[in-house]
Amino acid sequence: MKKTCANFSKTGKSGILNIRSRNIALTQTPESGLTFEKVWAAIQATNEQMKENDRLLKEAMKETDRFLKEFMQKTDRQREEADQRMAETNRQMKETDKRFGEITNRFGEMVEYMVVPNMVVKFRELGFEFEKTHRDTVIASKEHDIFTEVDAFLENGDKVMIVEIKNKPSVDDINDHVTRMEKLRAYADLHNDKRAYLGAMAGVVFNAGEKTYALKNGFYVIEPSGDTFSITKPEGKYHVREW
Repeated sequence: MKKTCANFSKTGKSGILNIRSRNIALTQTPESGLTFEKVWAAIQATNEQMKENDRLLKEAMKETDRFLKEFMQKTDRQREEADQRMAETNRQMKETDKRFGEITNRFGEMVEYMVVPNMVVKFRELGFEFEKTHRDTVIASKEHDIFTEVDAFLENGDKVMIVEIKNKPSVDDINDHVTRMEKLRAYADLHNDKRAYLGAMAGVVFNAGEKTYALKNGFYVIEPSGDTFSITKPEGKYHVREW
């Protein structure tokens, strides 16, 4: 057979079979020229590139973390500064409101001291003869859930005039005075007080709309007039209201 890889022969007296093998080449060279060394070098180069990419990625992440940390610190600082400015603004506003309230209260007290003593004279011109005047009167009945405060209280045997004094009366102030008159009427009934209760709104500054609204609700309107003050009675389409 042509494919036999060994020659067989008998030698000497021993009869021992002598086998001579023929070497067969196992290494082949690829036509592409790709060798183990080239593949290994390519793997090594790829590995180095991956290491470099990993290093660059870590540096980028580290830089990003640093930026975010600085940004957050800056944002927190700005927020803290904004909160401080807001707190200071609120403090100043409260202080301003407090001072304005004090000025308003003192001004209101001054008006009461100036107006109340002369009310008796002015209402006399309208036919009223009030014998007593009271300031800052509190009317209360816990049992019947009645509580209200009266700036000026003028009275005689037949009538009682309840005066609310404001720097600049508003519609809400007028509505509150209506409610006050209803409470006073209820309180008077509890004490068998049969006198007629009337109301008046006094203002340092009275806008036309509020003045009309007060008259419409049956209140006398007291406002400055020159060196003194005047009292307007609800007339014409408006009528004095008695509680």
